[in-house]
Amino acid sequence: MIKKEDSRQLGWRIHGFLALLVVTYAGSFMGRQIMSVMIEPIKLEFNASDTAMGLISGLAFAVVYAFLGLPAGRLSDRHARTRVLAITLGLWAFATLLCGFSVSFWMLIVARMLVAAAEAPVTPASLSLISDLYPPHRRSLAISCFTGAPTISSIVGLSAGAWVIDAYGWRTGFFVIGTPLVLMSLIFALVIREPVRGKWDLGGGLEPPREGLYKAALTLIRNRGCAMLIGASAITTFGAFSFAMWNTAFLVRSHELSLQHAGILAGVVTGLSAAVGSLFSGWLTDRLSARNRAWLVRIPLFGHFMATSAMIAYLLSPAGIAFTFAGVPVPTAMFWCALSGFFTVFWVGPSFNLLTQLVTQWQRATVIALQTVFTTLLGVGLGPLVTGALSDALIPYAGEESLRYALVIVTFTIVIPMLMLWSLLRTRPWQNEPGQQHDTGTQP
Repeated sequence: MIKKEDSRQLGWRIHGFLALLVVTYAGSFMGRQIMSVMIEPIKLEFNASDTAMGLISGLAFAVVYAFLGLPAGRLSDRHARTRVLAITLGLWAFATLLCGFSVSFWMLIVARMLVAAAEAPVTPASLSLISDLYPPHRRSLAISCFTGAPTISSIVGLSAGAWVIDAYGWRTGFFVIGTPLVLMSLIFALVIREPVRGKWDLGGGLEPPREGLYKAALTLIRNRGCAMLIGASAITTFGAFSFAMWNTAFLVRSHELSLQHAGILAGVVTGLSAAVGSLFSGWLTDRLSARNRAWLVRIPLFGHFMATSAMIAYLLSPAGIAFTFAGVPVPTAMFWCALSGFFTVFWVGPSFNLLTQLVTQWQRATVIALQTVFTTLLGVGLGPLVTGALSDALIPYAGEESLRYALVIVTFTIVIPMLMLWSLLRTRPWQNEPGQQHDTGTQP
């Protein structure tokens, strides 16, 4: 048995490894989120509808990403994850640069699909690595640091990205994102070492199972705890990604801001509040779940309630400028946006932590990939598309405010994952996990 004190001596190399994974994940989301700033200029250049923009910003990316998700997860469970990431980053850089050279709407769609194919292994490989870098009672904060990377990319991608796109055009945005990925690929290939798999598990030295890809996926789906967590996460991201993709356009249309000012506010306000909320929820979860793992579900439930209440207030707030900061007009509604951003990420760290504890060390990348498949299809894929289609459908009734009410409707889908988490809280699946992990001292 490894004592809890031993796990505190993780060292700067472990935290440095985590920082590199965070930067990599931030880059992946920057490429997605900068699309929200590009919606208006791309729509204008190619004469596209809101539904078409929902397709290119969501479904075209999501279908490929989801289709390759399970093979990417299984690949990470069977091979060195650092090597997988090195190859992934090189391919991803090429595909991102190709987006910038697109000369037609359909060429851009194909390029975005290639980006999705290259990005597929990033999340499962990274979270599997984090599970071997950090013990369970310190894992929620580490996972929150990783999954909080999109908040970093929100600040850079939406604020700085809005300035770059406004000044140099939307193609330049892809060039800026794609170039640093070449260096990241070389770092993973030549510098980073693969950690011991299953370091914090009692069965860490066991050989991996030989079952095939789809049999492994079916085994995980039949695990009720995994299935409920995956389902709740997927439906949560349906509304979350819809808002992330359309928030800049909402501020332009309903609050009459310029594209640059809307991008800055959407990135800085939402990004900073979500970054603080992600770190706080991870820290709080590690402290509370060390005594009772029910907090791995209670904290996401509380976050959903608070985030949804603030989001409805934000979306229904009338236009009106509260003050101007550094030349940027700040609507009164941004207070509610910041509050929602703080709580909307409360579910991420606890849910991923619990998911890694419900499976063996040889299933982690696969279960993360399975979760990513569903969250990508519902969140990245259908979320922006359905919101765009609703916005178009509501034009005869709401006119220029159609996007506002489309976002309100999509926001209420959070009721479903809240009910699923409540059911999970009552059944307590962590009491029957496949293997004990040896340093938490956790009580059921």
